[in-house]
Amino acid sequence: MAEQRAANDKVRQFGSRMVQDHSKANEELRQIAAGKGLQLPSAPGAQSQEMMAKMQKLSGAEFDRAYMDHMVKDHKKDVAEFQKQAGSGKDPQLKAFAAKTLPTLQDHLKLAEATNSEVKKAKP
Repeated sequence: MAEQRAANDKVRQFGSRMVQDHSKANEELRQIAAGKGLQLPSAPGAQSQEMMAKMQKLSGAEFDRAYMDHMVKDHKKDVAEFQKQAGSGKDPQLKAFAAKTLPTLQDHLKLAEATNSEVKKAKP
């Protein structure tokens, strides 16, 4: 969505990287789950769908600000959850996955914060 609706090139680049990195991590997690006889949800949850619906109504600089604000909040939450799982998770495979994925999420958070700061400085 960011690749199509963003005005700022860095926001588009960030969105592209999120698709690439998260798709890779999701596929790895899907394989771990399948090995345990579990199936991951095939669609985003209600809260994510609601956020996507809101974002669909925005474009340009307004989209940039809303998207990057959401990305910062979302990645802070993700980093905290992955830190918890990497440190005290009960399942060894999931614990290892969290530890392996955590540095990428931390990089995403730093990039999201930097891009968000830049977007906020831009004139509406």
